[in-house]
Amino acid sequence: MTITFIGHGYVGLVSAAVFADLGNTVWVIGHTPEKVNNLKKGIIPIYEPGLEELVKRNVDAKRLLFTMDYAPAVSESDVVFIAVGTPPKPTGEADLDVVFDVAEKVGKHLDGYTVVNVKSTVPVGTNRKVKELIEKVKPDRAKFDIASVPEFLREGQAISDTRYPDRVVIGTESKRAEELLVELHKPLTISQRGETVEGNVFLCNIETAEMVKYGSNAFLAVKISFANAIAQLSEIVGADGIRVLEAMGMDKRIGTAFLNPGAGYGGSCFPKDVKALISIANDHGYNFSLLKEVEAVNQDAIMGIVKKARKFLSNDVKGKTIGVLGLSFKPDTDDIRFAPSLTIINELASEGAHIKCFDPISIENVKRKVEGNENIHFEKDAYDVAKDADVLIIVTEWNEFKQLSLEKVKSLMKTPNLIDGRNIYDPAKAAALGFNYVGVGR
Repeated sequence: MTITFIGHGYVGLVSAAVFADLGNTVWVIGHTPEKVNNLKKGIIPIYEPGLEELVKRNVDAKRLLFTMDYAPAVSESDVVFIAVGTPPKPTGEADLDVVFDVAEKVGKHLDGYTVVNVKSTVPVGTNRKVKELIEKVKPDRAKFDIASVPEFLREGQAISDTRYPDRVVIGTESKRAEELLVELHKPLTISQRGETVEGNVFLCNIETAEMVKYGSNAFLAVKISFANAIAQLSEIVGADGIRVLEAMGMDKRIGTAFLNPGAGYGGSCFPKDVKALISIANDHGYNFSLLKEVEAVNQDAIMGIVKKARKFLSNDVKGKTIGVLGLSFKPDTDDIRFAPSLTIINELASEGAHIKCFDPISIENVKRKVEGNENIHFEKDAYDVAKDADVLIIVTEWNEFKQLSLEKVKSLMKTPNLIDGRNIYDPAKAAALGFNYVGVGR
């Protein structure tokens, strides 16, 4: 098939590259000349393991095409995916301006029959508004159907999640569109072991598909915040929060996924989608109080790291050196959107602490965020961060931090205060080496 993706972020670019690798001709429409020109050369604007090689291979094979023009990409396509950002407004509701702008441009370039899909995470009712916009501007000869096909990829594992999805959700009221999309996604119904996965294509109406993504992300945020609440209470009462959650996870009704306490969640999805679902509920007269508390608990988890640093330093961090390892919101990505690290370093720097940071990938992104803050500095590796530090904080669990020489780290630090915000170290071993160690829930 011939497919077009509008947007070349994590969703659009990864999905486009995977579908091109399956033999389709895939256009990707961008709006920034520099990024589009770089993509034509195989230079990608984001960090995602394996993506650069996948893009380059399909660019070289002329299956993956990048452009800023809607013609001929849209007019030649059987399927068009809108995969642009929907950032939160100050009120929390999703900003749909780009979605609607793109929909109008798509409509003007339709020719023949096309299925137009909104892959961006959007509130219920958005697809129907997109349909209305396209109806107003499309050529008379053009025929189209609307569908909602949300994405469920995880940054850092986006290629695998796209190739081997837990489920493919297709929301449409058109049998013709449904059949076309099922056919397009058929190669993605094969498991990593080469077996056909029965029932992983979920067919529903448009509104259901729009809600599935919000419901999924919000529920995972609930699990994370619940784990952090249990961890905080366990610290107070003297229980081992990690063991509590481990035992809970053994219950097959609960499971272990996303039941790990830490420095709070961040990223491009959970904070944005929780806020958006609260806003959607408000618009329809429902008070989603559970999710408001999820946000509050998450903020407490992030600030809990700051409080631990203050406690080590007798509530006076001014002039002290605090090292921070890990800046991206999770490992294997350079994404710092709503990253807990930003709150932590900005809060401590505002109190006069001297912050030293390192991250394997996302340093340049953070530099742009904190430009001009003289209390925040960046180092070339973890050991430089540890040098002369009064406190060392692990914020992101990159693999390269998991087997650092703790003996060397301790020898470099001014005072061996270690805050393990992701519980990656053995507390007994750290204590035996002479660290003043605290984790989360321990």
